[in-house]
Amino acid sequence: MTTSTTTRRQFETLSQAADRTGLSVRTLRRRIAAGMLPAYRSGPRVLRVDPADVDRLMVRIPTA
Repeated sequence: MTTSTTTRRQFETLSQAADRTGLSVRTLRRRIAAGMLPAYRSGPRVLRVDPADVDRLMVRIPTA
């Protein structure tokens, strides 16, 4: 018998992502509208984002 393990994808609300990163919900919505942040809809009003996608928005700036 073979078993397959699939990793369940995790999503968070815009509010959770904003709290975690220090960005505003409005900024996250702007990034979604600009195509910089993929978002997932479940129903007419529910938006979710993948935490890994949100983390990719945060780019380290090199210091001297």
